[in-house]
Amino acid sequence: MTAPDTLRYARQIRLPEIGIEGQAHLSEASVLVVGAGGLGAPVLHHLAASGVGRIGIVEFDDVDLTNLHRQTLYATPDVGRPKIEAAQERLRLINPSVTVEAHAARLTAANADLLIGGYDLVLDGSDTFPTRYAVNDASVRTGTPNIFASVSRFSGQASVFGTETGPCYRCLFPEPPPPDLIPNCEEGGVLGVVPSLLGMIQAAEAIKWILGIGTSLVRRLLLVDALTMEFREIAVEKDPGCPACGSGELQTPEAEVVSEITVGDLRKRLVTGAGPVLVDVREATEHHADNLGGRLIPLGQLDIRAFELDDVRDRDIVVYCASGGRSARGAQALRDRGFRAVSLRGGMEAWNATS
Repeated sequence: MTAPDTLRYARQIRLPEIGIEGQAHLSEASVLVVGAGGLGAPVLHHLAASGVGRIGIVEFDDVDLTNLHRQTLYATPDVGRPKIEAAQERLRLINPSVTVEAHAARLTAANADLLIGGYDLVLDGSDTFPTRYAVNDASVRTGTPNIFASVSRFSGQASVFGTETGPCYRCLFPEPPPPDLIPNCEEGGVLGVVPSLLGMIQAAEAIKWILGIGTSLVRRLLLVDALTMEFREIAVEKDPGCPACGSGELQTPEAEVVSEITVGDLRKRLVTGAGPVLVDVREATEHHADNLGGRLIPLGQLDIRAFELDDVRDRDIVVYCASGGRSARGAQALRDRGFRAVSLRGGMEAWNATS
């Protein structure tokens, strides 16, 4: 360890649980962070500052103005930039001795094993259920512990999944919920400090795991309520019948399905004679204020009104909303019913930004 590094990490090296040897373990460790948003931003900051030697980032999105109240790696001049580019730049300023590896892609069931298998730990900062389950299943297959957190409104939860002795995420939640059951941050909102709070818990769990100190959140689900400032725990045991870590039914990744279309590609297709069918899954008031045309079926009604699309079952369908969150779930729900449906990436916000 160089003299500047010894000085940089002096305050944590003084801790008897860490010392010079522990700091060396951190510098030799590798961690993959899935998502550089509300959870990923504080995680990345603290892992880099603590001296974790190799940090991978999986991120495909750009910085939006609505991100800035909670995604602490970014500033106003970063709006419009790829998050992965801005995050790399920021982490190099925080700690130039750390190696930051950029994976500018969406993590899916098809690429998750390759991405996660190259690291000692994976920290799940994703905000969609398909990604969350893809991370979990690859964590189990590759033997990579998964340090998990999620947030909604004023609350969050965290745990450590996919270890030899503990449960995985599917032991607790075997299957994803219906698309319209649980709102994401875009729809339900989130207090800006909540992702930072849970992200710092993830970072702490990662550092403890690397160093082999303390008591981890394996077999414990930590529940945080910032509104009442209460912390509770639920015991979570390994399920022998779990399809991921028990019976092994999910050992083979599913084939990747194209689930999105960009604004540019949609514009090209709409100028042809046989463009896709457009379905707006926003509420009626949003649709009447500004829309791309097509059919209006709010996401909450899609389950009972999907039959209205039976006449276009043999055509491509593009589902859109305000910024892509609801449309991703709507498109998945339609694909589950046999439709050829994709989501418009970035929704009306992206469409209007390029018009």
